[in-house]
Amino acid sequence: MRLILASASPRRSDLLARIGVEVAAIDPAEIDETPLPNEKPADYARRIAAAKAAIVAPRHPGAVILAADTVVAAGRRILPKATDAAEVRACMTLLAGRRHHVLSAVTVVDAAGVARHRLSDSIVAFGPLTEKVIQAYADSGEGVGKAGGYAIQGRAEAFVRYLSGSHSGVVGLPLFETRALLGSAGISVG
Repeated sequence: MRLILASASPRRSDLLARIGVEVAAIDPAEIDETPLPNEKPADYARRIAAAKAAIVAPRHPGAVILAADTVVAAGRRILPKATDAAEVRACMTLLAGRRHHVLSAVTVVDAAGVARHRLSDSIVAFGPLTEKVIQAYADSGEGVGKAGGYAIQGRAEAFVRYLSGSHSGVVGLPLFETRALLGSAGISVG
């Protein structure tokens, strides 16, 4: 059974490799990821993951499609995928010394076209961060392109004082939920 990853994220490919899943092809979906007015973070993550899968599935008949989306939320506020150091700094300033949710939605479309969905909700709490630490992190470039402006698998891991939930979900693909979905679609996972 061929598995198509509807994401260009190298982190998602790496996470799949950790559990022995081989991706036959990578075919990222290009979609508008603008949140809808008053859309809740969990609903947004589910909608985006499902939309990515729905776009990619018709391009690969008979294959299994895996799509995901990760959202960092402070309350009901959806933080952006930081596009530059200024956005990283703004996100980190908001998250410093407080807890937030990281929601990772996964959609798998099986070879028959049946879509299944799962959502991982992790709580992450950052310790207090000085302006100097935030600026140094923003200047490192690591948070650019990342939901909420940080990468827990990098330097930002040192900011985490508490994590409840899925570490891999915070990285970008919750492996527990993904393994279950892939198994139901006929993809053997070790």
